[in-house]
Amino acid sequence: MNMGSLVALAAWFASACFGLAMCLATWRLIRGPAAQDRVLGLDTLYVNAMAMLLAYGLRVGSGAWFEIALLIALFGFVGSVALAKFLLRGEVIEP
Repeated sequence: MNMGSLVALAAWFASACFGLAMCLATWRLIRGPAAQDRVLGLDTLYVNAMAMLLAYGLRVGSGAWFEIALLIALFGFVGSVALAKFLLRGEVIEP
């Protein structure tokens, strides 16, 4: 087995693990029981989606997928901060 096929096999295995983690995070996002659990489920979901895109970028050998994963990380972080601020204060933008 050469090194290229080993990396491809590892990327497929990682994608399967990230897919399973995304299913479990979606379950936590839907079931709750509290709003904080749903926010953590959403955080976990976007981090796993970003990691899955990185594994896909490794498989196909394209650098564009890394930039898309960076955008997902940026928007996910901003969304997490906005949700946390909303849960703490009841509003996102203060007057």
